[in-house]
Amino acid sequence: MSAPTRSRPTRSRFDVDREQLGEVLAGEPRYRIDQVWQGLYEQLRSPAELTTLPKALRTRLDQELPLALEQEVRRISDQGDTVKYLWRLHDGHRIETVLMMYPDRVTVCVSSQAGCAMDCGFCATGQAGFQRHLTSGEIVEQVARAAREARDLGRRLGNVVFMGMGEPLANEAAVWAAIERIHDDLGLSARHLTVSTIGIVPGIRSLAARPLPVNLAVSLHAANDDTRSTLVPMNKRYPISMLMEACADYLAVKGRRISFEWALIEGVNDRDSDAHELAALCRRFRLAAHVNLIPLNPTPGWPTVGSSPRRVREFRDLLERLGVNATVRRNRGTDIDAACGQLAAGQPVRSQPIAIRARGTSGSPR
Repeated sequence: MSAPTRSRPTRSRFDVDREQLGEVLAGEPRYRIDQVWQGLYEQLRSPAELTTLPKALRTRLDQELPLALEQEVRRISDQGDTVKYLWRLHDGHRIETVLMMYPDRVTVCVSSQAGCAMDCGFCATGQAGFQRHLTSGEIVEQVARAAREARDLGRRLGNVVFMGMGEPLANEAAVWAAIERIHDDLGLSARHLTVSTIGIVPGIRSLAARPLPVNLAVSLHAANDDTRSTLVPMNKRYPISMLMEACADYLAVKGRRISFEWALIEGVNDRDSDAHELAALCRRFRLAAHVNLIPLNPTPGWPTVGSSPRRVREFRDLLERLGVNATVRRNRGTDIDAACGQLAAGQPVRSQPIAIRARGTSGSPR
């Protein structure tokens, strides 16, 4: 049985811009626009909590500008430092958001699509398939509500990473509109906003032409086209040489360090030969490239396993000896399916066959 749906709101609370808010407030004094806008974005309050407004207006705003995300589940891990939200959208689709609190920072990982069409076999979102793009308001609302929770816990949200469900650069226009709202109205600087992509080259070039110097993270996972095309099917359209050229151009325009994400899979991309291939790619960027190593997280539809902690350390150490800046990212929320590659929003996942033709040190198949 399909999930029940809610009627689609005419416009959700975070989809409207200031001009549209003015239309909603037609007939009210002009200063009401500033009061409501500041209440939503600076004070992180709902209209019902804006006591500077007349009660009748508060009620009307709650009705005419409803929230887009209905919380179905809120799960906690890491002694309260990781929170995963399962949201239901008006059409019954679901997305997930993860709030992560560290001693020195607070980060929210947001979704840009319901599902994903990229079909990366080791990712639960890709296994579940694609439903639809999110609107800019649905993206911004994830950030605003996470910022509200962080504030209520005595913390301040400092970083937004577009690493949740979906491929951000397949929904680039809405993602960019959300980035502008997060930057201009929620007040997060561009250096604390990171857009992740599996390598949509036209999207990277569009992002380079945008005015804010946000961070770019590329989910690389393999440094030769044979292996990467198996792990990341979009590599067949945008092979590594084309992707590296786009990354180099992005670096030249924005001057921001490029991050390469690498999910370590036992026997697939964690061998010495893989480290040497990755180091060769990184040399093009000198010190402006950084590798984030992520032990593959378990998903129901992918039968291989992540590299052992020992092998992860050995791989990092070899990269560093080869002159590459590398960090092992700590898995957060694995027990609540909130870690990298695990977000599926309760959707069933497909089992993926394994047919990876990995290469040895000499480049020959093994």
